[in-house]
Amino acid sequence: MSSSLLWAVDVYGKVYSLSTTRGRWERDEDTLLELKRVTAGQRCSWGIGCDHHVYLNIDPGEVPIRYREETYENQRWNPVDGFTDVLLPTDRWAWSDLTGVTAQPLHSFLLPSNSWEWEGDWYVDQVCAGVDPTETGGWEYAVDFPANFSREKKWNSCVCRRRWIRDRIYKARGSWTKIPLDHPKQPPLPLSDISCGGWEMSDEPGRYHFLWGVSQQGQVWFRSGILPLVPEGQCWDEVEAPREVAQISAGPGDLLWAVLWDGQLLVRTGICLDSPAGSSWVVVDSPPVKEGGTIHVAVGVSVVWAVTKDYKVWFRRGVNSHNPCGSGWISIGGEMMMVDVGLNDQVWGVGEDRGLYFRKGVTPSEPSGRGWIPVSAQWGHSKKMVQPSAGCEFGGQLTNASHGSVLTCEDSGDTELLLTTTPPRPQDNPKAFIPTSDSFISSLVADREPLRTPTPSPKKPPQGKDSEATPAPMCNVDLEAAQSPQGEASSLGRAGDVGPPTSVATYPLGLESLGLGEEDGPVWAWISGGGCDVDHTAQMTWLRPADPCSTALSITPVEPEASTARKAETTTSKEPVERSASVWVRKGSMRWWRDWKPYRWVDVGVALEQSTNVNDKRDAIFFIYFTQYDEKKYLHVFISDVTVLVPVLKENSHHAFAVYTSDSTKQRWPLILAAQTEKDMADWLSLLAGCCCEARGIRGTPSRQALWSVTSKGDVMVHEPSPCLEAPAHTLPCDMMFWLQVPGHLRCVESNSLGVVWGIGYDGTAWVYSGSGSAAGEEPPQGDRGILPTQTDGRTVYIFENQRWNPMTGYTDKLLPTDRFPWSDDNGFTECTKSTTHPPSPQWSWVTEWAVDFAFSGGTDKEGWQYAADFPVTFHGNKSLKDFVRRRRWVRKCKITLTAPWQEVPPIPLSDITVLPSLAQSSMEQVPVWGLSDKGDVLCRLGVTPQNPAGSSWLHVGTDQPFKSISIGGGHQVWAIARDRAVFYRGSVSANNPAGECWYHIPSPPKQSLRQLSVGRTSVYAVDENSNLWYRQGLTPSYPQGSAWELISNNVTKVSVGPLDQVWVIADWVPGCPSELSVPGAVCHRLGVGPMQPKGQSWDYGIGGGWEHISVRGNSTEALRANPALTGSTPRSPLPARPVLTGSTPRSPLPARPVLTGSTPRSPLPATPALTGSTPRSPLPARPVLTDATPHSPLPARPVRTDTTPRSPLPARIPLSQENGNSVGL
Repeated sequence: MSSSLLWAVDVYGKVYSLSTTRGRWERDEDTLLELKRVTAGQRCSWGIGCDHHVYLNIDPGEVPIRYREETYENQRWNPVDGFTDVLLPTDRWAWSDLTGVTAQPLHSFLLPSNSWEWEGDWYVDQVCAGVDPTETGGWEYAVDFPANFSREKKWNSCVCRRRWIRDRIYKARGSWTKIPLDHPKQPPLPLSDISCGGWEMSDEPGRYHFLWGVSQQGQVWFRSGILPLVPEGQCWDEVEAPREVAQISAGPGDLLWAVLWDGQLLVRTGICLDSPAGSSWVVVDSPPVKEGGTIHVAVGVSVVWAVTKDYKVWFRRGVNSHNPCGSGWISIGGEMMMVDVGLNDQVWGVGEDRGLYFRKGVTPSEPSGRGWIPVSAQWGHSKKMVQPSAGCEFGGQLTNASHGSVLTCEDSGDTELLLTTTPPRPQDNPKAFIPTSDSFISSLVADREPLRTPTPSPKKPPQGKDSEATPAPMCNVDLEAAQSPQGEASSLGRAGDVGPPTSVATYPLGLESLGLGEEDGPVWAWISGGGCDVDHTAQMTWLRPADPCSTALSITPVEPEASTARKAETTTSKEPVERSASVWVRKGSMRWWRDWKPYRWVDVGVALEQSTNVNDKRDAIFFIYFTQYDEKKYLHVFISDVTVLVPVLKENSHHAFAVYTSDSTKQRWPLILAAQTEKDMADWLSLLAGCCCEARGIRGTPSRQALWSVTSKGDVMVHEPSPCLEAPAHTLPCDMMFWLQVPGHLRCVESNSLGVVWGIGYDGTAWVYSGSGSAAGEEPPQGDRGILPTQTDGRTVYIFENQRWNPMTGYTDKLLPTDRFPWSDDNGFTECTKSTTHPPSPQWSWVTEWAVDFAFSGGTDKEGWQYAADFPVTFHGNKSLKDFVRRRRWVRKCKITLTAPWQEVPPIPLSDITVLPSLAQSSMEQVPVWGLSDKGDVLCRLGVTPQNPAGSSWLHVGTDQPFKSISIGGGHQVWAIARDRAVFYRGSVSANNPAGECWYHIPSPPKQSLRQLSVGRTSVYAVDENSNLWYRQGLTPSYPQGSAWELISNNVTKVSVGPLDQVWVIADWVPGCPSELSVPGAVCHRLGVGPMQPKGQSWDYGIGGGWEHISVRGNSTEALRANPALTGSTPRSPLPARPVLTGSTPRSPLPARPVLTGSTPRSPLPATPALTGSTPRSPLPARPVLTDATPHSPLPARPVRTDTTPRSPLPARIPLSQENGNSVGL
């Protein structure tokens, strides 16, 4: 490791350097040098002297800094004297620069400063126009000025010139020298602060830094002309600022921050190589403090640190060259007078005790570090550590790092440092001030009096909280200790001597001692680590204190023996050290799908920044940095706003995922990113999902009330519901819901509120979620811990081979230009060959080879071909004379293997599954689970309990035809759809008779064929083949089959009805979705569903597209309701038998139904011949229940059979004319 220097200045203006290799503090050789500020960069350092001059120190190097001065001697030919320096009045000067505009005689060249010296005298450059030396004395000839010169003299050459050169070398490397003044006859510019940076803006080897300064009047100045061969620069240029500036800091890149006199902050924007001074200022609010504002700021490559007037340290989040203003402030533990950001974004600081500190653990992934440690380097050539003298003692008492000048080794460490001293005198309470004006040193040593030995007070210092709130008092330090040990201490300032931040800096010396010599160590005032090459991996002995409770640099000063007992006593009663906030950053590179024209992938840099405050609360921001038209821009997403993270299939990118927020959900524009590898995508998804869960307090496995959904790729998602999700008013919008991915790959998922979750894979395998028994945030049971089981799933990929008949060759793959591709998908729009067709994602792998599919619907010939007259016409398996095209389907299977918490339920493959929805407070011995096999058989699972969700065995339920959809609802209502599109209702299903007894035929909607249905507590919804959503009217306990179908909406592919009769659907398309996002499937919620409005009122559009299935049958979280005792109303029950046992006529929600009063209860079958149309179809024809006797209810123990009108739990028995004719489309 090469040697680099850490620079520091004490309160006397003495300059010290610490070498990373030697590990010793050394004072500068110039003992008369006194500096107020120092700023260091790569290969050089700058400082402001007490004489207002700017000083420069260039690091020693092997390559000298040599600058070449040049001037041109010009002559013209005349007939008498030949070539002479007598020129025409319109000619250039006899001695000039290259252009001839500026006169440059040899005697006009002077050394810019005493740091330069001439290497020799002037001599003629013998190399003309870059060619070999000539014998013409270096002259070049031309016809006239300014023409092209050449070394060859011609007959028409009337003018000539030659170049004189002289080299000067910089001789003052390794020492502090004054830079030349812009106007030598005027006094130097009175600067109060200086900062250098910008050396990392260019990757060229000749890069150099920029220099900024602030005058005592608050003006900002920029040093122009700084080049590798001109290290001192040329002149100062004023940069307009909106208000007076007190302090400035420049980073190694293009970041520049400044502190105003009122404590606000300025950020310079537009800094680049072409415009190093920037273009404009942006005002940034200071950290949130009660009084005052910022007094110091320090800038690095991508970090900004600040110190407020209460000496608290703050870290700026989200700072980057694309976002120079950042996004927010984070409070960091410790109290500092000033901080400085050095190389590798390492942080150095001067503590309130005037000790030097280093921020431990600063890494690219954790830029805020983990704690402060002292800089305990050796002093000079001795082996003694730099620390206060044995007789010095702090004049204050502090209890932790946030109340005083004592800092812990680490903000969150277990070791606590405590300092107890004699109580201060009342007049010593104000902190001393150190002026930084031109009288910087003289003001410190002026009016000195003979030293007076202080008398310690025997009074015991106060303890407890009152002592912690007491600020550190001012103490006197003897400035003549090295010369007169008997001198009297003098005050360094008074409480009233307060000036602007640029001219006065406040600090508590905290020393009452006999004296302070060189061997005792300096009292630090400033530090600069811009040239110190140290990172978190560096093993520096002077950054590793041997005893964390006895560190150097005044962290634990030596105390008298009398105070030892007090210190030990106070330590036992001292409160813990306050925990520190921290910032963690993960950076990487990805590709971002730009969602505006031209749509394409853009290479971007990404960064996830997570912060933790002192209360251990975390939040994070996800940044995306990109460049557009040479302008740096960025996007940011607050992790608390992210609603879902899901992998997607995007063109030309197999490792893409989408980041949804509430705004992007409304606009249908998710943020799509693509990683380079599958592992990178998985790592980023896991990292972002973890941050999202931490921001929302989600821990552990999904709760029993969770909503489950499945994407078109088979990814399983869950949402933890809140009571406001189904509230009648102020409902949580769908676009605000957070969906978390659960490991697994399924086609559909069904759940209930007892923790039973079933799923079906694409290959028909049934799976049971093994971790659903624990609520969110709880630890899984002891038996669930350990290695997760392995889940597998399979898919079948199809491609089509297309041919057309030719009279010469017969059927061939030479198709017409208007035909489909020879190898294509089902619709023929996409070319799909055997070699270019891949599994759905890289996680899948082929398990079979391509083979002809003979089981294609419509039949095939012996070679697997189907024939038709043309594309695209209905194909058939037998060839005829009119068939000119043919196709055959090729099939290949693929498989995916995951580690997921799913348990397989063998051996029957399933096509549909349903679980009884129930309320959270309900209990039952067995949970009814019904399913359909891949052949259409109806199955009932026995032995399913919350403790054993997989159950024990299947019970076959007889049917006369195969089924394709089934659902069970409240009261054990089982509805199903057959493959011939007929709808059935299963009667007599109960807990004692789980399989029921017979099927009742239910007519479908007119001219419609249903394909999927869902049964809630008291309502039934169905979706037909044309994506229309239907609601079943007239459901009552006495007539559970209902009376008619009512159209609710269109554009629906799946529906799910929950235990609260809430309705959620998967919409094929929603309003506002751009045409570019043609992926169907969006989650939508039906609003306004209630006892008086079972059909709801409107739709709330949620996350999409790419969603294929949703299940809300486990969400029984009801919104908070008013107390029934206060409202005077009877609570509504899903089982109306309880409130009607009083013997009085039950109150109906629609009392205006006189048609049902006084009449016999309506029978489920014969009472509505116009609606049913025929006798119910039953596989068991000998059912006595089909007589005209009392109808068989799905709830046999219903006491609702009174002589009055039966009370229905659904007030939905509304006449067909009551606002039923209008359907609301999505």
